[in-house]
Amino acid sequence: MARPETDDTVRKAHHPYETKAHMLNRMKRIEGQIRGISRMIQEDVYCDDILHQFMSVESAIQGVKKTLLEAHVKSCVVEQIQNGELEVVDELMTTIRKMTK
Repeated sequence: MARPETDDTVRKAHHPYETKAHMLNRMKRIEGQIRGISRMIQEDVYCDDILHQFMSVESAIQGVKKTLLEAHVKSCVVEQIQNGELEVVDELMTTIRKMTK
């Protein structure tokens, strides 16, 4: 369970600009793909074509998740371990288990 956080203990990511820009650009494209799927459904496009678009979106989301996980481990997790906050390892393992279900 996530620990409650007050304004003084809110954790924030601090990823390089390039990493954030890459993820945000990818998310904007995914948003466009989702809107496209909605239009396809509204326009009665053939189901198999829509399913292929869903698979494309799922793949794109997986890519963003992998990018974020790598950035998280290389920055947030390393920093917390260096600060003696070893509970971050359990938190990370819980996240990985949920991602790989």
